[in-house]
Amino acid sequence: MVKPSGSQVAVTGAAFLAYFAMSGMLAPIGLISPVLAEQLQLPLTEVTASFSWLTVGILVGSGLALVVLTAFPLRWLMLAVYVLAAAAIGSLWLADSTALIWPALGVVGVSFGVGLAGAALSISRLYRAESRASMLVVTDACFSIAGTIIAWCAVQLIAGGAHWSATYQIVAAVCLAIAIIAVLVRFPHRSVDEEPSDTLPELSLLEDVRSWPMALWLCIISLFLYTLGQYAMLWWLPSFLTEFYTVAPELAGSVVGRFWTGMLIAQLFVAWWVYRVGVANLVLIGSITTALASLPLWHTGNMSVLPWLALLWGFANLGLLKMVLSFGTQTVREPSPAVVSALLFGATSGTALSPWLTSNIVEMTGMLSVLQFSSFCYFSLILLLFSARRLMRTDDTLTSEGSTL
Repeated sequence: MVKPSGSQVAVTGAAFLAYFAMSGMLAPIGLISPVLAEQLQLPLTEVTASFSWLTVGILVGSGLALVVLTAFPLRWLMLAVYVLAAAAIGSLWLADSTALIWPALGVVGVSFGVGLAGAALSISRLYRAESRASMLVVTDACFSIAGTIIAWCAVQLIAGGAHWSATYQIVAAVCLAIAIIAVLVRFPHRSVDEEPSDTLPELSLLEDVRSWPMALWLCIISLFLYTLGQYAMLWWLPSFLTEFYTVAPELAGSVVGRFWTGMLIAQLFVAWWVYRVGVANLVLIGSITTALASLPLWHTGNMSVLPWLALLWGFANLGLLKMVLSFGTQTVREPSPAVVSALLFGATSGTALSPWLTSNIVEMTGMLSVLQFSSFCYFSLILLLFSARRLMRTDDTLTSEGSTL
């Protein structure tokens, strides 16, 4: 780890807040959708699917980050996107029609897609090896903290009859905090592993992508399935419990909060444990435990047990998203902005597709099927990450053999 400095702490804090803001927009969708559907007099499935404006916007922003992170200074890019996001979120308070609400959410999504890639790139440049993995997991802990806090705030505000976007105004304040940090401090221009005298040839984006190993591509696909499975469960489990087990909406929403609490506990644990077992081992352990722990969630509606099962599922996750992202950066010699952006693009692709795909699954086969689909996505991770790990070991062996010739 580089020598601590005020600038490093501030930039790391901005990265943490970027993940907090992202979770703050995504976590309460399953709680906000019924209220918004009632206000707009639209079916719940249609409103949930329309949140694709937000998630597809995140996807577009992640794709855009492949280009803009190399074209503009990171500091000013972060300032611009988070000021824009704060303004768009604030406009939701005045919006009263889908013609205004959905485009505003799209702007927020694009801004967050770029900002999240910038946050991950900042962490990748500031920290080395296992420290990088540990700090990326802590950023995910901020994601979980937001899920816990924002889900609780949403339940309270909705029960109190507040405007449907009231919860999102908390996120707007977080965006302004990130913008203030960007004004006051410098962001890193190069990796801590890179010396000023390094003379590595600078590759074009196309040449960079062509050089990526298969293990990296498997990590990108894994991140896609991870977020797709996670939001399939989180967005529909509350409605499933309400419809099939007549659970009160407040209690059904609390299950989502328990998941984020369990994930937070796991991430704080994994930030230490990764130094003991290594990233490559953790991605396999996490994929197996996450898949197995997702199964009981759609087998029972017993509210004396289900919150604890959700807590267990969150803990079993073991910070898997950031573990896979960190594992992916280790498949290449130097994680370029394109590598980091592509890994996040895989994750945001799953998030972007979730509202549309899961709503269609519910319409065609019912809510139980979409929860089972979530578990299927997690079991697929085991095979993909096992294959990536084997490929990475093979590549390392070939590299070592070549170096001795």
